[in-house]
Amino acid sequence: MWQTLSAFANTDGGYIFLGVSEKNGKIAISGVHNPEQQLKDFWNLHNNSQKLNTSICSEEDVKIQEIEKKKLIIIKVPRASRTQRPVYIKNNPMMGTYKRKFEGDYRCSEDEVKQMLRDASDEPQDREILAGFNLEDLDPETLKLFRQRFRSRDPDHPWLDLGDRDLLLKLGGWGRNRTTGKEGLTRAGLLMFGRDRSILDAFPHYHLDYQEQLSEDPEQRWTHRITLDGKWEPNLFNFYYLVYNRLVKDLEVPFQLDYEAVRKEETHVHEALREALVNTLIHADYISSRPLKIIKHLNHFVFSNPGRLRISIESLYEGGVSDPRNPNLQKMFQMLGLGEKAGSGFQKILRAWKEQEWRDPLVKEDTELELTTVTLEMVSMIPKNVETELKEVVGNQYSQLTPLERTILVLAQKYEKISNTQIQNHTSQHATEIGKCLKGLVKNGYLEKHGRSSGTHYILANHINSEHYNTSSEHYNTSSEHYNTSSEHYNTSSEHYNTSSEHYNTSSEHYEHLRQIAAPVRQKRRANKKLVQKVVRKLCSEDYLSLRTLAQLLGREPDSIRNHYVNPMLSEGLLQLKYPQQPNHPRQAYKTLVV
Repeated sequence: MWQTLSAFANTDGGYIFLGVSEKNGKIAISGVHNPEQQLKDFWNLHNNSQKLNTSICSEEDVKIQEIEKKKLIIIKVPRASRTQRPVYIKNNPMMGTYKRKFEGDYRCSEDEVKQMLRDASDEPQDREILAGFNLEDLDPETLKLFRQRFRSRDPDHPWLDLGDRDLLLKLGGWGRNRTTGKEGLTRAGLLMFGRDRSILDAFPHYHLDYQEQLSEDPEQRWTHRITLDGKWEPNLFNFYYLVYNRLVKDLEVPFQLDYEAVRKEETHVHEALREALVNTLIHADYISSRPLKIIKHLNHFVFSNPGRLRISIESLYEGGVSDPRNPNLQKMFQMLGLGEKAGSGFQKILRAWKEQEWRDPLVKEDTELELTTVTLEMVSMIPKNVETELKEVVGNQYSQLTPLERTILVLAQKYEKISNTQIQNHTSQHATEIGKCLKGLVKNGYLEKHGRSSGTHYILANHINSEHYNTSSEHYNTSSEHYNTSSEHYNTSSEHYNTSSEHYNTSSEHYEHLRQIAAPVRQKRRANKKLVQKVVRKLCSEDYLSLRTLAQLLGREPDSIRNHYVNPMLSEGLLQLKYPQQPNHPRQAYKTLVV
């Protein structure tokens, strides 16, 4: 139990139930013998620093509850704050620190424990004086550009008359230890203004990566990239300006630049992207072995930095709280008019996305990799055609749905089947709240639940028209003989695979003929886009084929086939829909359009 308590505290919190057992995959209430004494024993160990280094639970978090005439002990383990982490057992942080992953407790690595210890300290990470480094490790051109932009924003600022060393001292880029008298370049100074080799000497795992993935060709990994390639001094000042100009390029909202790259008459979207970029840079843990990565897609942006949030996700969305990992870097950016100190930066992002009626910005912590990711999608929360279909499912109650309920239904409509884990990637809500919401949607008849344990998934109620389409039925079960491509049934998105007959024999000559047509694509990890389109047209030349059937024949993911091939081919008039009046029909299929 103590390993689990440590794991919950170091991850996202959770509940421990004593007196519950599992038999043959079913939960059974077994009860606790002498719960009062066991509760006393729990508190004795909980408050013993030799057992648990910090008292994480309060009296309100632990209770005895009677269920089915048997008594249980229920322990609510809160998520530990950054100053409490790591929560460990047996007085050994390196061997007694655990984290939660799915349904198991795993011992944290030494690097993970060290990262927690760094965050637990109130001493700013970027304030440390670097032994053996001096002003020669800084790039003079970067300092010059910083002064120019500082002067452009505040021409009369008294710091502008100072020499480089004194200016750095004011900014936190040069430090002085009042106790020892030691002074020198700080981590902040080197990160903001440093030379390539000097930064890597101080931060061996330092890695900045900006990618533009704007091609519809799945074989092309990126269309533009900025990384440590030796062609520029990769300090944070240069990275910011290189990346920001690329982020807002081709943004379909007007803005203006002056020669100093100061924004004039910019929109709230530009402001939001600037805040997201600055936040990524000032909150990163540069001692971590994980990279700082920013990706620009056709319809969304992803900002990822090493290190978990230092405040709760709830506090971030509410605003007003700021706890930067690198406050001196924050100060340097603020001198340029970039970044907010009062905890309102993320509020500007939320405001901009709300104004555009785009999906809410999503903040996600990866507790396994110790990463924080912010995803900004420039996509309408609920497209009109999706809203129409959902209203057919929900009826007059549609307007009464909560934002989380609508999000879940939208995802169910988009992906056909969803799980709690998948939903967590699209909302800031905890898995427990998502579970409650799913249960309510099932109870109200909007969703249907299938599978069990980690295989549990949900689909829209109106997507189940017969036993043949039910994902729990023998005709759809991927582990059953009826879904096997060598079996006599190959049910994908239609009631039966062949629209012209009751049963489609996948061992038939015709099916084998289709597999041969698709072989040039299926047997290649990467295939030319024109080749894939040619093969798709040939496959669909005789009969309507569903998306999943095409994906199976081509050896690709359904979403990839839809986004990169089927949709463009529909737009170009190369394919036709089986149900043209209902694009999202659950049995939609495609056929080559003969001109």
